[in-house]
Amino acid sequence: MKKILISLSAILLLIPGLLSGQSDKSDPKETSQKIAATLFYIENYYLDSTQPARLTEHAIIQMLKELDPHSAYLSKKEIDAANEPLEGSFEGIGVSFQLHKDTILVVSPVPGGPSDKLGIQAGDKIIRINGEDAFGPKVSNNYVTERLRGKKGTTVNVSIYRSGRSELIEYAIVRDKIPINSIDASFMLPEHTGYIKLNRFSKTTMEEFHSSMQKLKEHGMQNLILDLRSNSGGYLNTAVELADEFLEAGKLIVYTEGLKSIRQEFNATKKGSFESGKLIILINEASASASEIVSGAVQDWDRGLIIGRRSFGKGLVQRPFQLPDGSVIRLTTARYHTPTGRSIQKPYADGVETYYKDLYERQKRGELVNADSIHFPDSLKYRTPGGYTVYGGGGIMPHVFVPWDSTQYTDYYSNLIRKAVLNRYTIEYTNSNRKKLNRQFKDVNHFIQEFEVDESMMKAFLKVAEDEKVEWNEEQFLHSKNLIKYQVKGLIARNLWDMDAYYQVIVPIDETLQSAMKRMEYPDLFSDMSIPAVVEPALMENE
Repeated sequence: MKKILISLSAILLLIPGLLSGQSDKSDPKETSQKIAATLFYIENYYLDSTQPARLTEHAIIQMLKELDPHSAYLSKKEIDAANEPLEGSFEGIGVSFQLHKDTILVVSPVPGGPSDKLGIQAGDKIIRINGEDAFGPKVSNNYVTERLRGKKGTTVNVSIYRSGRSELIEYAIVRDKIPINSIDASFMLPEHTGYIKLNRFSKTTMEEFHSSMQKLKEHGMQNLILDLRSNSGGYLNTAVELADEFLEAGKLIVYTEGLKSIRQEFNATKKGSFESGKLIILINEASASASEIVSGAVQDWDRGLIIGRRSFGKGLVQRPFQLPDGSVIRLTTARYHTPTGRSIQKPYADGVETYYKDLYERQKRGELVNADSIHFPDSLKYRTPGGYTVYGGGGIMPHVFVPWDSTQYTDYYSNLIRKAVLNRYTIEYTNSNRKKLNRQFKDVNHFIQEFEVDESMMKAFLKVAEDEKVEWNEEQFLHSKNLIKYQVKGLIARNLWDMDAYYQVIVPIDETLQSAMKRMEYPDLFSDMSIPAVVEPALMENE
């Protein structure tokens, strides 16, 4: 009997959150005691051996699924992987890679990282790691990560095959802290306009943002386009700090509120560095959470123009609670609201599966290509201080809608991406022509003006696609041809310089960015809300 009592006590300790702070209406006999008793009976009376820890974990996961789409369980192993992109760094050798025919292909070394300093190049193939063959069916993303990442100061030996070299090149790479940048690109556009593309809201975001702003201001920046497209969010405090850069002191940025969480307000301070000057924020259907906080605050205070497509609609606040074994549950405790009172969160009453099919349903309804397909009831309409109508009900609806050009993004193009044809061809082309290209083009601007992806290059590209068994479709290829040529040119520029160069190359085919650039020509961003949302690149060039 003593053993039984100890076992029951241990099980109860596994779920302390269910034993304290309960609702007055919660009967322990129907909740915590019921779960503990079930585990106890399984462990002590089930006919075969069991794994109580695994059963407990599975029960927690299923319980959280009943609550909302964003409450989640993270094992000890999963916590580090989930936090890494937001922490702003990891420890390793500093390369981006992809698996090509069971071989580790270096896409690019991280600038200034250990591999970059030793001269490892895009296109190199890692053949051995610490004397062990690193190719074949056993190689997976986890295989590579487990062997190349490690504690700062430790050494990993790699053998690299480089095109044009008859023997493998041996490197002893001392691992170091590798930054995970949250800003993909920052450069100048016409009309004294700076452009910043932000991919996540991490611990290092504001430091990177201030550095980018300083660089852009030194080049004469007066206006800013902040690109939050496909930015899925990150830390709340980082979103508040970024919005603070644009809003006057005292203005509400966002507030959170829940049944058991009192209203908490976050207001702008006096430290904003860009409270005047034209501001445009770009969003799309994959912009979520922190991205929606920033764009919602800017929109509600009429501080800037929002251009693109309706954002994702993730407006639930998660708070981490640690469990006794070191695992964590991220429990939704409140909702985000914009300054006008709009809830950012889209509905989820029909279940998690339906919730995550929402983007597919939006596409099926035609919402990504036609703003008229989006309907908001009058109860979800709000007015800003400037008299503009904004909408609640899930996500941020932009002032200016720019449709997704589905004609270019064909199945043929998707297959090229899926089979990494673009990366393979551009890496091989760059490595074969690097010396010539470096002599021929003094900088990115010279490259943009003079380099052309000609028909001989396209022929070689299509040969690579054929080798990778991408099914040929002439009609779809012709629809995607212009996009492919710009992608090839952009990726070659990235391989020669950096991601800034890639984004600068593709500016002419970025319709949302073109729309923003056209708006910057007007004295007042809000002066004429009827001008076309999409500006053809040819129109920009002819002007």
